[in-house]
Amino acid sequence: MSEAMVEFAAAPPSTGGGGLLRRLNLLTAVAGGVLFAAIGWYISHRIMQLGDFGSDRVVTITLICWALGFMVGIGAFAGPLRWLLGRDQEHEDEMFLAGKDQGIGRYFRFTTDHKVVGIQYLVVTMVLFAVGGTLAMTIRTNLITPNSGFLGPQTYNAVVGIHGLVMIIATIVMVTGPFGNFIMPIMIGARDMAFPRLNALSLWLLVAAVPILLSAAFLGGIPTGWTGYAPLADQAPPGMDAYTMTIIVFAMSSAIAGVNITTTALTMRARGMTWSRTPIFVYGVVASVGLAIPAFPMFMSAEVLLGMDRSFGAQFYVAAGGGSPWLYTNLFWLMGHPEVYVIVLPAVIALMEITPVFTRKPLFGFNVAVLSIVGIVGLSVMVWAHHMFTTGWAPDLNGSFMLTTELISIPTGLLFLVIIGTIWRGRVWTTLPMMAVYAMLWNFIIGGVTGIYLSDVPADYALHGSMFVTAHFHYTLMGAGLTGAIGALFYWFPKMTGRMINKRAGLVSFWLVQIGFNVTFMGMFAVGLAGQPRRVVHYDHLFAVGNFVSTMGAYCIGVGMLILLYAVVSSWRHGAVAPANPWGAKTLEWAVPNPIPLENFEVLPVVISDPYGYGEGDPVLPPTQRELVPVGAPRDPVAEDDTETSQS
Repeated sequence: MSEAMVEFAAAPPSTGGGGLLRRLNLLTAVAGGVLFAAIGWYISHRIMQLGDFGSDRVVTITLICWALGFMVGIGAFAGPLRWLLGRDQEHEDEMFLAGKDQGIGRYFRFTTDHKVVGIQYLVVTMVLFAVGGTLAMTIRTNLITPNSGFLGPQTYNAVVGIHGLVMIIATIVMVTGPFGNFIMPIMIGARDMAFPRLNALSLWLLVAAVPILLSAAFLGGIPTGWTGYAPLADQAPPGMDAYTMTIIVFAMSSAIAGVNITTTALTMRARGMTWSRTPIFVYGVVASVGLAIPAFPMFMSAEVLLGMDRSFGAQFYVAAGGGSPWLYTNLFWLMGHPEVYVIVLPAVIALMEITPVFTRKPLFGFNVAVLSIVGIVGLSVMVWAHHMFTTGWAPDLNGSFMLTTELISIPTGLLFLVIIGTIWRGRVWTTLPMMAVYAMLWNFIIGGVTGIYLSDVPADYALHGSMFVTAHFHYTLMGAGLTGAIGALFYWFPKMTGRMINKRAGLVSFWLVQIGFNVTFMGMFAVGLAGQPRRVVHYDHLFAVGNFVSTMGAYCIGVGMLILLYAVVSSWRHGAVAPANPWGAKTLEWAVPNPIPLENFEVLPVVISDPYGYGEGDPVLPPTQRELVPVGAPRDPVAEDDTETSQS
């Protein structure tokens, strides 16, 4: 067995530490969730007599109990319980919790090592994309002809709603989850995240939310689309209760992850790593979660009010009872547009991190890039009502929101200029990660330009609710976001797994996905401009050719993603052993060996220059010149100019 596979090999468990956690894993979590759900259903239905099996109250209580039981079964409450009992965890317990000497079993447990959590996020994200992608193929199969009859109207609406929400959740976590957890702490020279237990808690809350969301398919579906608009949501079947609970649990997971990532980046950077020496990827991850922390509670509060409407007879969104649907739309879009940049920013900036490595040039305009990120974050919370131009809400404000929407294209365009300036006259090494950079530039320009049309009020009146809008946001979220995430996977795969990804399979997958993507959504642009509305199960024969072309492109994407899955799985198991730094990069994650030690660094690094100074020597002091410095000790003389960071 190769050295790189030691990280994943089964190893004899340690004899000490862990306590009850030794008996808890994913299987006990599922069993606990099922048991608690059954108890919740029995109490609510039989004892409290809140309604029949499918009533909103019974479904809501059952789903809440599932989430609680799942978290109990995985061991999320073991640490707090021990503390309440006056039994603080010892060193051996902490080592067990970190997954030391547990082999592959630690990936199925409540494990605090940020590297394990990063791998867990990667696998969960792949599962979500597999589910969402399968539903997407189902939708396109139904639309291959004007009246295919493949899906009935109600089933079609349910599939569209579940597909949308699954993909939104997957794209939100696809970069900050795997790479923000695995790579970012090592990149800043930290030994772990600031709050390791919260790190694991955020992951397992996400896992608990996935079955809740998928249960909607058996509870009447989500007929409202992924937006869940009220008052239609008040009238929807119990699948809407699953939607509500999914958002609440996911919002808690996102908030916990956001606080942890932000605290880690602010307080645990290596000595000498001033903000001007901090890799740009760290800025992207912090900006993403920084947007999510205030935005997602808006969505969560909207769903709490919806749950009260449905389960307790409140009428927050029902006009006949004094409520207002405008309340829901505003709360939703106060989250909905920042959420676009929660998805896109870390993906694009991951490619910005990659570009200097494969051009062998410093990042062009580092300060411009940082200011652009700040500008995007600030403006993204001031544009939400452009989604409501056609609704009739506050028409006097349309001009203001049109202006802010158009203004956000300026900092976004500057990010493009930074990437292009870095590529310009560089010694470009065109390999898989760099190809993702080129594809993102092409796709995001199309998504951005079409977004400017939709920001114009008269044009939006003509295009709103059409397939043109569907194509636009797919070019943004998938063309830029998912392409960036795949590029990041290609780039950091050797460090995360100790193996090189299969280049041939990766190339085939890349071209199939990119060609299929452009065919699919160019076809949607065409039928959208011709007037085809979105979310319709049948359409006029006028749009038949465009929809057939889009469906063929979607099948091409599906084949490409299956090949990508094969490349990841086969390379993970049997790929060529990766050297510690196969790309010759200068950021700190490439300075640690494969497999990465439990605490990442035997000696904490001291940073003496920026990470993009190719041709300028090593940006980190060699181990012989570093000091073993305890927490809180005075700074090293080489880092006296660092007044912004704290010792890990």
